[in-house]
Amino acid sequence: MAKPAEPPAQDLHVANRQRTRGVNLRFLAQVLRRLLGLRLPRTPVDFTIHLVGPAEMARRNQAHLGHEGPTDVITLDYAGAAPAPAGGAVTGEAFICVAVAVTQAAEFGVAWECELVRYCVHALLHLQGFDDLSPAPRRRMKAAENRLVRRLAREFDLSQVGREPTLPRE
Repeated sequence: MAKPAEPPAQDLHVANRQRTRGVNLRFLAQVLRRLLGLRLPRTPVDFTIHLVGPAEMARRNQAHLGHEGPTDVITLDYAGAAPAPAGGAVTGEAFICVAVAVTQAAEFGVAWECELVRYCVHALLHLQGFDDLSPAPRRRMKAAENRLVRRLAREFDLSQVGREPTLPRE
């Protein structure tokens, strides 16, 4: 009898380097692992998300894109332009500005936690080869993003992203 194939390694790291809002990193990682399961169930993944403040995001925006000021998300694809899953492993990192998520969420009338998850979804879609530089690809990417955020919101209480984990009582 053949031994079942081992699932591919899916390394996910989430680092918080901002003070705009408290983030439950363990819960956010749980949501993102589900996202990986939905999008890349049999694909090796090495994905790091850095939650940063506006000053760091502005520096990265200038360094990577030549733009001034903070932005919502910057995605760096280390695996190349080949879209996964056909193209193999997904390797990259994303820098997400929580302050921008808070501002944009207020503007769109949504919870900042949901906006933060949206940025994570957006970054992963970029790593899968989605593009948002021209209208038609942007519409396809936005549609995929909306579907995934709705799905995650049905499966998880995304407001928990903004709740610090509680310690067990002794």
